[in-house]
Amino acid sequence: MVMETSARLLRLLSLLQMRRDWSGGDLAARLNVTTRTVRRDIDRLRELGYPVDATVGVGGGYQLGAGAEMPPLLLDDQEVLAVALGLQSAATGSVTGLDDAAIRALQKLRQVMPSRLRHRLDSLQVDTVTSPTSKSSVDAGTLSDIAACCHRTERLRFDYLDRSEQASRREVEPYRLVRSGSRWYLVAWDISRSDWRSFRVDRMTPKIPTGPRFTPRPLPEGGAAAHVAASIGALWRTSSARVRIHAPIEDVAPMVDGDWGVVETGDETSCEITLFGTSMTSIARWLHAFGTDFTVVDPPELADECVEVARYHERMSLRYRSAVS
Repeated sequence: MVMETSARLLRLLSLLQMRRDWSGGDLAARLNVTTRTVRRDIDRLRELGYPVDATVGVGGGYQLGAGAEMPPLLLDDQEVLAVALGLQSAATGSVTGLDDAAIRALQKLRQVMPSRLRHRLDSLQVDTVTSPTSKSSVDAGTLSDIAACCHRTERLRFDYLDRSEQASRREVEPYRLVRSGSRWYLVAWDISRSDWRSFRVDRMTPKIPTGPRFTPRPLPEGGAAAHVAASIGALWRTSSARVRIHAPIEDVAPMVDGDWGVVETGDETSCEITLFGTSMTSIARWLHAFGTDFTVVDPPELADECVEVARYHERMSLRYRSAVS
């Protein structure tokens, strides 16, 4: 009976850690007990030091509260390995200032790991090539401060360097942090520009104290991540050109990625596409990759760039043939 009760308490604790709110009826159904038993088990968890909050009335229920110390986590084998591998790679990530903390946390986790998991973790040990810290890395403290402003809906002031190294002082309503690859971005409403903007966190120098509270606005259509993705994509669309490819549309269309081109019209002999890039040179390189004849529709200067790209590839081809002969 004692073992059965202990197992049920662990199961109850695991359920409370799974999501924020549970009704007494839902917990009883999951544990296959009565709601009265659930109430008694909740009291036992509180006696053991777990802060379980309860609300009464319609919509009431239970939730695991924040305590003075972090209670033991109930993780399955895959979750334990996921956490351990995440800690192992923390020092090589896009956030600095967590190296020692990650090592300490991993050591504590290993101490309570079953031997079968320690063996699996040891088998996943890898050597890491030491490299300089990425220029786009951000300090954990800076991320935490910005996240706090987002949570408290407080205006944020910061000095900012744009991609052309131009400095400016900005004041924004911060909403979300977004990570794209190794870079972190803040999506915010720019007060002076009255529009949504995304800022690279590694180019920000936040100022203290923070500004007044603000009333949150609806996020841009698609959410914060979609806004950052669109902003990044815009950087690669500073130039555009229209070209007629002398090949069937069914052959060309699969080769045109939506991030850098759009098929406008076409038939069984040719098609017209709009290509995007950072320059005419980059667009000329895209055209070379099609491996077929084409005609530049607009702008005329793209034709000159295509000639230069063709000459470059011809020189490379001659060098290769000379090297292998």
